Amino acid sequence: MSTTACVVLAALLAFALGFTVARRRPALPAGGWKDEATFTTLHIAAQAAPSLRGGLTRDSARKAVRHLRALLGTHAVAITSTEAALAWDGPCAGEVLDHARTALASGRAQVYAGEPRGAVVVPLTVDDKVVGALAAYDDELSAALVRTVTEVAHWVSGQLELAELDTSRRRALEAEMRALRAQISPHFIYNALTTIASFVRTDPGRARDLLLDFADFARYALRRAQDFTTLADELTCVDRYLLLERARFGERLHFTVQVAPEVLPVPVPFLCVQPLVENAIKHGMSGGSGTGRVRVVVRDAGPEAHISVEDDGAGMDPEHARQVLDDGPATTGGGIGLANVDVRLRQIYGEAYGLAVETAPGAGTKITMRVPKSRL
Repeated sequence: MSTTACVVLAALLAFALGFTVARRRPALPAGGWKDEATFTTLHIAAQAAPSLRGGLTRDSARKAVRHLRALLGTHAVAITSTEAALAWDGPCAGEVLDHARTALASGRAQVYAGEPRGAVVVPLTVDDKVVGALAAYDDELSAALVRTVTEVAHWVSGQLELAELDTSRRRALEAEMRALRAQISPHFIYNALTTIASFVRTDPGRARDLLLDFADFARYALRRAQDFTTLADELTCVDRYLLLERARFGERLHFTVQVAPEVLPVPVPFLCVQPLVENAIKHGMSGGSGTGRVRVVVRDAGPEAHISVEDDGAGMDPEHARQVLDDGPATTGGGIGLANVDVRLRQIYGEAYGLAVETAPGAGTKITMRVPKSRL
């Protein structure tokens, strides 16, 4: 809900509740009662919002209901789902679901006169679907109370819709990241197994060692892992990958790895460094000299770890490199690719944390990645 909408709601509630809410407000500087009541309304709403943004559960309802009772200033308040009373504040537990059933079925607010107190029950909705109800119990029912409970229920529904959007966005992001992470290069797997097979007769011991290295790499790369791992584990995966590529290219491939030990525990996105090394070897070995040099440097940069992967290969037009990142992982062909890593970094850390590519035709390529030491 926008700030403007919150202020409008606060003003309406303050007008309807008057000094009833003011009795629960924190100490304020001297001022008009309307200003104080508006502040109090916003303050209490802000206390209830974080729980409601967790969705409609028994735990979130329990945390939010006392704030909603303070907001309404009524004798009791209850929150229900479509099937059960989730939480209440005040002596109204036995009647809640009975009162809520008509509102849940009709999708409209219901008013119940009763002794010693009556009830106003308003359905809670998410995407126009009734998901629960807000019930307020008080000694005196009035048109102002009905309007106030209705507005508060609409505000609660808005918070629940935001919670649903957050959940949907998080699920979509997790699914996209799993798909991006799953794009292990089929070319590398084929080449690695072919290389291992070439040693089976000539050097069985070497073939066995390489097969174990390949198994370690595949176990890490294909595992059902969380989105994050440590930089130490990621570099171990890179080491296995480099051993397999060195077996394939022999002395034509030269690589160095320089790491600041203090950054090894830093959490990094799963499988974010190996694709950069794969890209460097691919382009480093295509320089025309028949050899390639790849250098990996991991530096401690205060609140961040800086990771660079550099090759001395053919390089590329900077505009082409920019286009590769802009086009996204769907167009980069086999392998996880630079665009895949770039997308994941931006999704996790924000737009400022995409890959930085320094390249030019005939000048090799250097790719730099910045990672905060603490997850954002």
